[in-house]
Amino acid sequence: MKYVIVSDIHGSLPCLQQVMKFYDANQCDVLCILGDILNYGPRNRIPEGLDPKGIAECLNHFSGSIIAVRGNCDSEVDQMLLDFPILSDYALVADNGKFLLLTHGHLYNENRLPKGKYDALFYGHTHLWRLEKQNGITICNTGSITFPKGGNQPTFATYENGVITLYHLDGTKLKSLEI
Repeated sequence: MKYVIVSDIHGSLPCLQQVMKFYDANQCDVLCILGDILNYGPRNRIPEGLDPKGIAECLNHFSGSIIAVRGNCDSEVDQMLLDFPILSDYALVADNGKFLLLTHGHLYNENRLPKGKYDALFYGHTHLWRLEKQNGITICNTGSITFPKGGNQPTFATYENGVITLYHLDGTKLKSLEI
């Protein structure tokens, strides 16, 4: 299976469309969304191409192949527009003997994990991409496709056959790491 992992869309349809072009062009199987999907958030500016209904329409087309978790800007009202569940704090994915923990990052992160053993942690929330090993776990912060911080580029990740790769929104590979 090939996964695309994205976080912090914050309502920007043009940014999501770029990720979905990559998803289609690379024949990906599953889209993992790590929260903050429709709402741009009170601390952020209004993003270019703000279109929550357009994002819902786009994502609902792929609803059978989406795993999503709740971000701090997601709500029950957002869930009403989406045809896949988004209100869990985390999800655990098992793929070829590897366990991947998906979460937004505001409740759980590398400093506060739910009980259990994981090979990799995927999160967003800080909008700062990161890919490294820490205490036996591969840590991947996918950054944000809409509001990257710290001078970073807009980013997302993939996971396939034990390898995590971070990409710039234009599809340029930034870093890879094997779990």
